[in-house]
Amino acid sequence: MHITLLVSGKLKDPALKRLYDEYKKRLDWKVDLREVDEKNLEEALPSSSFLITLDERGENLKSEDFATLLNEIQLHHQGKATFVIGGADGLSHAIKAKAHKSLSFGRLTWPHLLVRIMLMEQIYRAQQILKQHPYHRGG
Repeated sequence: MHITLLVSGKLKDPALKRLYDEYKKRLDWKVDLREVDEKNLEEALPSSSFLITLDERGENLKSEDFATLLNEIQLHHQGKATFVIGGADGLSHAIKAKAHKSLSFGRLTWPHLLVRIMLMEQIYRAQQILKQHPYHRGG
């Protein structure tokens, strides 16, 4: 599986950077982080990847369903997924229109820099669910 995080802004906070790096280190899947200026997000979209936007109006999945989605991408979309996280103003309508899927971490508003850490944890959790590892002890 090859995952790209296409995100607005740079992660400068050392504590958040350490968390991001810790989850990346734990993953068997390849993860590329592409930090771009918010106005350049659309032109940075890859052409051959399953595109998933993070948006407060997106679908709110259980972790098991997120794992199933990643497994489906791995099996049917050449194992390439790109997650797009916008800045404070969210994502443009053009980017949202190109997405294959839109996900939400709930109806609360989260700082975009924190969302990338939450996403990395959920990607790691999905990997562990697919491996049937006890990291995820769903009810």
